[in-house]
Amino acid sequence: MTHALTLTLAPFAVMGVLELVSMYHAGDLLRLWRSVRQTEVTISLFVFMTSCLMLVGILATYFAKRVPPVYLLGYHCYKGRPHLKLSQELFMKRTKAMLKEGVFTKESVEFQEKVLKRGGLGDETYVPEGLAQDPVDTSMEAAREEAREVLFSCVDEALRKTNTKPQKVDILVVNCSLFNPTPSLSAMIVNRFKMRTNTITYNLAGMGCSAGVISIGLAQQLLHLHPNSTALVVSTENITQNWYFGNEKSMMIPNCLFRVGGAAMVLSNRRLDRIRAKYQLMHVVRTHMGQDDAHYQCVYQQQDHDHNTGVYLSKNLMKIAGHALKANITTLGPLVLPLSEQILFFANLVARKVFKSQAKPYIPDFKLAFEHFCIHTGGRGVIDAIEKQLELTTDMVRPSRETLLRYGNVSSSSIWYVLSNIETKTGIKRGERVWQIAFGSGFKCNSAVWKCVNERLCNERHPCWLEASGEETACED
Repeated sequence: MTHALTLTLAPFAVMGVLELVSMYHAGDLLRLWRSVRQTEVTISLFVFMTSCLMLVGILATYFAKRVPPVYLLGYHCYKGRPHLKLSQELFMKRTKAMLKEGVFTKESVEFQEKVLKRGGLGDETYVPEGLAQDPVDTSMEAAREEAREVLFSCVDEALRKTNTKPQKVDILVVNCSLFNPTPSLSAMIVNRFKMRTNTITYNLAGMGCSAGVISIGLAQQLLHLHPNSTALVVSTENITQNWYFGNEKSMMIPNCLFRVGGAAMVLSNRRLDRIRAKYQLMHVVRTHMGQDDAHYQCVYQQQDHDHNTGVYLSKNLMKIAGHALKANITTLGPLVLPLSEQILFFANLVARKVFKSQAKPYIPDFKLAFEHFCIHTGGRGVIDAIEKQLELTTDMVRPSRETLLRYGNVSSSSIWYVLSNIETKTGIKRGERVWQIAFGSGFKCNSAVWKCVNERLCNERHPCWLEASGEETACED
């Protein structure tokens, strides 16, 4: 069914070839050719010029309407310095110390220990410098230092890898949900790398862990409008000032899951850059469920009764994420699924809605559309839920589990850590497709689809995985 059109037209093509062969043997083709040559055909100059003008007009319209491709030239993921590692033992040691100081209660400490053990994080995740100190430093300057450390190192390496000078960047998009100083983070990058005065800059805030895909989507739209341009996209989350020092259980979970991370990506719409590009961006699908109060409030930054600021996570978060995922794949499916899966999905829908059948909703087999899956590392529960709902294999979700174990929930940049894991450990072949999927506050579910165009570049060994060890064993355990 995937090749239905080809299979339908193939018999007619064969019939045409056989008919031509028959005409050739019968001498019909030769007689037809002689009759055409002997017939005097007069074409007026007007008709000729009109035909030429129509042809030129059609070609001009085609090239004017053609959307330029968007290529990913390269990217880099942040890796913290060794002294910034936060093991589970060290996490609990510091948490219990705050128990003695009166910051946490005994129940709060026990709850965090329980979440930490079940969260899927290992002993080599990173925290920023301010939170690595004793006592912790959550000042504005400490938060700025975290931003400088992550953003500058990622941008510097991404530009170096792609041989792109800062002055050649035409578009800059930065996303960070919880830390938005003045001047902005995008201005911080412009100042550090001395970019041009007419560089188009955007700073996205408050959009949660799915903001990385939103940034890619914004860059895609801008590259469609500005020909021969280069875009730099930077995704991170700043946690220095967003560590929760209270006792509301629903607000303590981020302490156990979120860690420092970031990624920078260089994109281009120049057709000649296909030669040095890793991927071509095929689709970006965004789904926003914020019209419903339950979805809107399930991830909510607020203050507790003691005026401690933190991020509240609803108990229904996984159920809400499932609703958002279904809405997203309903839009994405027709763009990427083979015809056979679309027919089965439509038939199931008609049976349930029109004929009131009790059959379960049909979940399309996305394994037929994608070879690689980059699932947002929101937690073990998030990965488990997507694996079950999409019926993925253990190997398909292994890169996401290893990323969660090694780096924790690094918010909007997590899908790039997962992709770097796949490139380093598995490799991606030319023509294979990658699905990046992430969830964020609001509530949102966003997808980005990439297609490998250069197999050699897509087998890059990333520094953030070269020194890592023991991921697979720990994930299996």
